[in-house]
Amino acid sequence: MALIISGLGVSRGIAIGNVHLLLRSSLEVYERTLHPDEVNAEIKRFKSAVDRAGKQLRKIQDSIPSEAPQEVASFIESHLLMLNDSMLSKAPIDIIKEVYCNAEWALKIQRDKLVAVFEQMEDEYLQTRQNDIDHVINLIQKMLFDHQYEVEKEIQTLRGSIIVADDLTPADTVVLQHQNIAGFITELGGPLSHTAIIARSLGIPAIVGMQDARLLLKENEQIIIDGTEGMVLAGVDDKTIKEYKRKQKEERDERRKLESLRDVKAKTKDGVAINLQANIELTDDVKALKHSGAQGVGLYRTEFLYIDRDEPASETEQLNAYKKVIRALKGQPVTIRTLDLGAEKEFDPKYKGPLVQNPALGLRGLRRSLKDTELFKLQLRAILRASIIGPVRIMFPMITSHEELMMALSVLDQAKRELKEEDKEFDNEIPVGIMIEVPAAALVAARFAKQLDFLSIGTNDLIQYTLAIDRIDESVNYLYDPLHPAVLKLIQLTLQAGKRAKIPVSMCGEMAGDPRYTRLLLGLGLRDFSAHPATILDVKSVINSSHVKKLEPQCKRILSAATRPDKIHELIDQLNH
Repeated sequence: MALIISGLGVSRGIAIGNVHLLLRSSLEVYERTLHPDEVNAEIKRFKSAVDRAGKQLRKIQDSIPSEAPQEVASFIESHLLMLNDSMLSKAPIDIIKEVYCNAEWALKIQRDKLVAVFEQMEDEYLQTRQNDIDHVINLIQKMLFDHQYEVEKEIQTLRGSIIVADDLTPADTVVLQHQNIAGFITELGGPLSHTAIIARSLGIPAIVGMQDARLLLKENEQIIIDGTEGMVLAGVDDKTIKEYKRKQKEERDERRKLESLRDVKAKTKDGVAINLQANIELTDDVKALKHSGAQGVGLYRTEFLYIDRDEPASETEQLNAYKKVIRALKGQPVTIRTLDLGAEKEFDPKYKGPLVQNPALGLRGLRRSLKDTELFKLQLRAILRASIIGPVRIMFPMITSHEELMMALSVLDQAKRELKEEDKEFDNEIPVGIMIEVPAAALVAARFAKQLDFLSIGTNDLIQYTLAIDRIDESVNYLYDPLHPAVLKLIQLTLQAGKRAKIPVSMCGEMAGDPRYTRLLLGLGLRDFSAHPATILDVKSVINSSHVKKLEPQCKRILSAATRPDKIHELIDQLNH
């Protein structure tokens, strides 16, 4: 009897193979009080474990093929940096000295402290970095438990298998890919986890967040993964297997066709040119653009310059990071988003005060920058100085009121005055824009548009705030709906505001990278998309097969059906077929 199980498809594609259950018992950590004479030996044992963990990660890093996407190596590198950061390499030693406890317990204490901070962050991407902390700490713990532990030994030869695990680290995923696995399913994880991103980069069909997968699926049974639909089929007959093998072949053929679009311009059938750019998170991510066919960077997140470190990056360090991206783009534009962290003092290890109770409505985005204008000005100075070597735009995140915009522009003016006094060059006409992420900003977008050079719709937060839904909260994420009539109205308002003010409006949320919504967005008037590099060719394929003049009246009908959400979904299906 066939069994259909749903999860979250994070890497599309169909995989057919036999289940391999990766059953790794969680490590039980106990506290042991040390005699003062034992402290130095325990510190030595901890340092040895960290050293061996580093050697393991470097060995895996060295095994990554040169043709693999840069972000794969970057994630392993980020774990290495985390391993060497004082928060993991030094803080546990201090705890051992202060508490006289064993290394495993000291790591647990430090882990709990770090997780408490990450849990207060509102930004989904930063929240998922908590998983990376856990992955690195677990690796050190395994080294403490077993001096001979090796990731590669734990994962056997698994060619053609579908791995079912509680969770996988980026290192696990790289090693498994070397084993030519067909796909994987995890019980934990989300679409923004490093493991999910690596799976997409390596083209491994994957499903995450499938609760009790290891109980529902049996070792060696043949199953089908549909990473696009987030569905697993077990106990299927030969006819179904044959049908999915046919779909698998069609997908491969389609992928080859998409690759041929890399150097083709994004233009609709009726000749409307579309600007298709990429979102990046790390400086090295810009290398991925060469394979995506993107026309620049529509969203360059800068949080990596502030988190996982003792102090935020200096002006010089930021300047060098921005210059590296601008030079790599060779004349293509980049939009740099200023600091967008979620909760107060989350990157400040000296902060001792209470954490905010509701960070979603607290000090985040531009509010955080305006709370510390010297820190904000330092970043603006670095962006301005970088602007002399290529086209750069500044974008302020999470803005709600006109007063916030005036304050931000005032700090920008101060930064410009200082640079002039110091005879430092910069682009005095650098374009400035904001992200429309809350309903309040969308409703008054017309007023913002009169004072700015561009707007950018951040759909992830706009949907969250409009519907009061935390989409990574499993108890309510079923209510997260990009096609909710209220969301579509706010997107339409923002696009109309940009059109009347004759300024561009881009979209940089996940909705922009989902080909299911491309025709709808084109019909509503969107002409600037910015998405993850892995989705750009899919979106371009839809754009190049669309006819804007035909879409516009259809999208008007969709908006007129605003009181019938079920009708909207039906009309979107018709639009896409």
